Parts: sequence; structure tokens; C-alpha cells
Amino acid sequence: MKVPRLGAKAFEQCAGFLRIKEGDNPLDASAVHPETYEVVKKIAGDLKVDVKELVGNEQLLKAVDIKQYASFGELTVKDIITELKKPGLDPRQGISNFEFANIYSIEEVTVGMILPGMVTNLTKFGAFVDIGVKQDGLVHVSEIAHRYISDPAQTLKLGQQVQVKVTDVDIPRKRIALSIKQAEEAPSKEIRNKPQVSKPGNIRQSLKQHEKEPDIALMDMGDALSLLKKKFGK
Repeated sequence: MKVPRLGAKAFEQCAGFLRIKEGDNPLDASAVHPETYEVVKKIAGDLKVDVKELVGNEQLLKAVDIKQYASFGELTVKDIITELKKPGLDPRQGISNFEFANIYSIEEVTVGMILPGMVTNLTKFGAFVDIGVKQDGLVHVSEIAHRYISDPAQTLKLGQQVQVKVTDVDIPRKRIALSIKQAEEAPSKEIRNKPQVSKPGNIRQSLKQHEKEPDIALMDMGDALSLLKKKFGK
């Protein structure tokens, strides 16, 4: 609780993810949530051992009858047993480091800023991104990609790290508008306008149609009118 910017609510939410090695309670170094410490104490008491002896002792843990503690929730007890068998494993392996910019309030956010952020919620109309201040910013679906998308989930996922540009800040209403596409270089026109490759069957069909229908623009007026009369009638 002495950590800067870590209030009571934040502590409550992160307590299950904290690991305190060589602390007063051996469970503090495990993924067992503080709210379920009493379950572990009861299991240890029933086995007539100390909690410290239970941690990492697979032989003892195999003897635990999970159904005996069904009142705590069988799935919860299973997770506890799994963690106690091999405590302290770090689930974050392979996750890249991420840091917010050095801004801490909406008053410090200004239009035009390019900031690192993390996607926290997806809706049909856009995505909410945490940029390190109290209020998450909104990226409207039209500001996510340089191409048309109907659903943010087509290109984004929860927890994804993104770069965003601040397009509007409304301090009284505590709203921040962001753009992902404006924070990245737009693809070249050649890439955006690149025609879709047709299937072989469609190509053959197009060639046949082209062979059957001469280009009217290259014909003289009389021939062109004659061709149009044949195709559409008088």
C-alpha cells in the first residue's frame, strides 16, 4: 500500500497477481488469491500439516478430496491444488514489455499526441484504449483502419498494444477521442486500389465476353449505333 499511485481499489484488483517472495505467508509467493487463503488453511488443517509444508508437496496434494471442499467451488479448489503443486510459475512468459507515456491525467492530454495504448474493450461502434490516464479513449470504428471494417474485432483484440493519435479532448465531459489509422503511415494508393485477383474461371469468362463485345469507343459512329441496336433493340 506504500507504492505510489496504488490505492485501495487498485490493490484489491491486483492482489491476486502480486508475488511476494520470502514474505510472512508462503501463499503470498503463489497465484492463490488472498480471498481463498482460508481454503488452503482448511485443507492443511484436515491433512494435519502446516500451510508451508503443503506448498509444493505433490504427494500430500494428491490425497486431497476436492469434493470434500465443494462448498468453496470445485473449480476454485482444483485451481488452488494445481497452483500449490508448482507454485510461483510466471504466466507472463513471452509477453513483450509495455510502458505508457509519462502522462497521468486527462488535463495532460492534448490533440495531436501520438501515444502507446492498450485495447481494453471492443464494441460495435469502436474500441476503448487505455493510454495511462483515468479515462480510456475511444477509437471510432472509422478510425481503426485505412480500409472499411464493420466490426472492430476484425482487426483488434483485447489487450492488444497499439499506437494512437489524440484527435479530440473534452475535459468537462472527460472524453478522449483517438485514432489508430492516423497514428500510422497510410498504405500507398497502389496497394489500396489494387484490384482483386479473379479466379481462373472468372478470367476466362471475362476474356470470352471481351472477345464477343468489341470496344464501342474504338468504332465509328455508324458501326457503334448498329451494334447498340442489335444488342438493345430500336
